[in-house]
Amino acid sequence: QVQLVESGGGLVQPGGSLRLSCAASGSIFSIKHTAWYRQAPGNQREWVATITNGGMTNYADSVKGRFTISRDNAKNTVYLQMNSLSSEDTAVYYCKVVALPWRDYWGQGTQVTVSS
Repeated sequence: QVQLVESGGGLVQPGGSLRLSCAASGSIFSIKHTAWYRQAPGNQREWVATITNGGMTNYADSVKGRFTISRDNAKNTVYLQMNSLSSEDTAVYYCKVVALPWRDYWGQGTQVTVSS
């Protein structure tokens, strides 16, 4: 079992920045990779970014160049640095890990609202 706790969401003005955190606990040794997803009202949940245990990263085209996913292994935490935010980034952001034996675990989500 893996438990995830997201934090760092909030209200930010257009053009601003936020850093989300995803802290993992439990069977963290079984985690293969960690991803961020988001879901805006009325929309399906969409993938945002992934980081593997080896540190390889991948991003959705909509956030490439603005968002950065990173990890701090000592803290068992994955971050999502979000810059140049716009109203289109408003959503609930979820952290997901894939852990052996190839099971998904989701966090509770953190709200990000971009508004003036």
